[in-house]
Amino acid sequence: MQQTVNISYNDLAGILRARPFDALPGMEIQLEMAPTNRRNEIRARGSGQSPVKSSVLLLLYPGERGEPLMVFIQRPRYDGAHSGQIAFPGGRYESTDKDLEQTALREAQEEVGVDPDRVEVIGGLTPLYIPPSNYIVSPFVGLTDRRPAFVPDKKEVDRLLELPLPAFRERNNKQMRAITLSTGIRLQTPCFVIHGEMIWGATAMIMAEFLALSEGITGS
Repeated sequence: MQQTVNISYNDLAGILRARPFDALPGMEIQLEMAPTNRRNEIRARGSGQSPVKSSVLLLLYPGERGEPLMVFIQRPRYDGAHSGQIAFPGGRYESTDKDLEQTALREAQEEVGVDPDRVEVIGGLTPLYIPPSNYIVSPFVGLTDRRPAFVPDKKEVDRLLELPLPAFRERNNKQMRAITLSTGIRLQTPCFVIHGEMIWGATAMIMAEFLALSEGITGS
């Protein structure tokens, strides 16, 4: 397996531009980071549930030393399925959006102030069904050659996190943790723990496919 722990943003951007986004690692890679009690529901892709279409943006940009960074947000605490979770900027498709790619760019602009004209969208990942909220999310990978001037929306973003992509490849940062949901249900789930931040659920599943793609792993 190719290791890219010390890769620069510019090198990574070149690798990603050359990747075949029509031959993705796919759902089975995503499911490696899914809570075990959700896997069958995710495989069903919301069949019979009329899931809500949505999308997110995986935005990469260079840090001060040229390392690849990725922006995440922490959702505010509220009475809902994804209260307080770390996520990618994104949200539901609106009828005024041209397509789901535009949804991802619009939501990133609204939530964290990213100028869509500064983002090069290079491809989309495998759509992922999220059972607790009945959303089906389409992830898009975007590049920008300088750090955006982030302006988080206080209503939708509790915190903005800028995390180094190489840290997601460190073996010790991929863990199994016990969590308690807002419903009181306790479960064991795979997760990434980066700089003390726990990334799990749909965000971790999308990251797993992105990491596989950027390493050049392909699957059916």
